Amino acid sequence: QVQLVESGGGLVQPGGSLRLSCAASGSIFNSYAMGWYRQAPGKQRELVATITSRGSTIYTDSVRGRLTISRDNAKNTVYLQTNNLKPEDTAVYYCNLPMRTTWGQGTKVTVSS
Repeated sequence: QVQLVESGGGLVQPGGSLRLSCAASGSIFNSYAMGWYRQAPGKQRELVATITSRGSTIYTDSVRGRLTISRDNAKNTVYLQTNNLKPEDTAVYYCNLPMRTTWGQGTKVTVSS
């Protein structure tokens, strides 16, 4: 019932920043928790940040303090502000709802010098 489109990725040097966006369609967007996931080359997809319907946030230890998830329910959009990026942050980033099995194309973040 919700469709998600990620954008904002690109090539940045270590220490750089990007703001990723997830545009959602669906009339009940604000009723769901949302998450940002990433899949690095040769690795499994992992959850890096979650934001609940009430705005509470949870981060995996490796990104805490550098990545910030937020949402604007009026715009049906979830954001991931990425700061002080490291080469190990290189991945395709996806947004999704917990337990949803359909994935979009994601947006690729490459951190390299």
